[in-house]
Amino acid sequence: MKINCIGILTSGGDAPGMNAAIRAVTRSAIYNGMTVKGIYRGYKGLLSGEISEFKTNNVSNIIQQGGTILKTARSAEFREPEGRKIAYETMQRENIDALVVIGGDGSLTGARIFAQEYNIPIVGLPGTIDNDLFGTDTTIGYDTALNTIMDAVDKIRDTATSHDRLFFIEVMGRDAGFLALNGALASGAEAAIIPEIWTEVDQLEALIEHGFRKTKNSSIVLVAESEVTGGAMGMAERVKQKYPQYDVRVTILGHLQRGGSPTATDRILASRMGAAAIDALMEDQRNVMIGIQNDQIVYVPFSKAIKNDKPINRDLLNTLRILSI
Repeated sequence: MKINCIGILTSGGDAPGMNAAIRAVTRSAIYNGMTVKGIYRGYKGLLSGEISEFKTNNVSNIIQQGGTILKTARSAEFREPEGRKIAYETMQRENIDALVVIGGDGSLTGARIFAQEYNIPIVGLPGTIDNDLFGTDTTIGYDTALNTIMDAVDKIRDTATSHDRLFFIEVMGRDAGFLALNGALASGAEAAIIPEIWTEVDQLEALIEHGFRKTKNSSIVLVAESEVTGGAMGMAERVKQKYPQYDVRVTILGHLQRGGSPTATDRILASRMGAAAIDALMEDQRNVMIGIQNDQIVYVPFSKAIKNDKPINRDLLNTLRILSI
């Protein structure tokens, strides 16, 4: 099937670099003779018909902007078969032959179901700061978020050192510890508390027992936001109860991590992946996410990208432990 018109949407949580991806998809499609339609507010816009044609100049001067010019929203209706039927009718009315969906786990899950039900060619781009999608070494937005965390922890360290305090800093990641672990390594934090090894060891006990703060007058611990770890507040409560001698402070970085101008790494990654999405559609690929492995573009089936858990690199945990003495 020849694809004449593609639709682009961004869905779920925004991530720095999404605009660079929108730009790359739009320009690559136009370069290859396709018409491009921007769909606003994710799947919600596909239901409401909030769509406009994108030309080259629509994506000028956006590569450096954080967030997403297409906006994003959660759509409960798209989760229902009736909602997806309306979305499909919108696509037919707009003459959209294929979709490029930029988003995380939930966005690609929706794309997979939609593609199967209506036999639509859909290619996904991994846009999430969590870096939790299987089959790609890194995701769009992860590097920028990591640099934001590093910058924030550097600033907090200045005050932690002045006051002899123990700081728990909560970072995003939902069920994945990539930001916490690599953020801890990059900022010279004492430890990272992550959900991946929660069932194996009590990370707080291990932290205290390993001569915690033996040689230091202040300590910084990064905690992944997660129900299993209880987040930074949960950690702080436990310390206050069990080790009242510590002066504990909590900082939750929150949505600060999602914003900001994307790093060079994220801009390049998004540009490469955006161009690769059009290549994939022209090769009649469907139901795949564009990934990057060992600096090479790969096509990862949605089923694998969503279902498989991305493993944490255990060597990094050991490196962190060695370097925090």
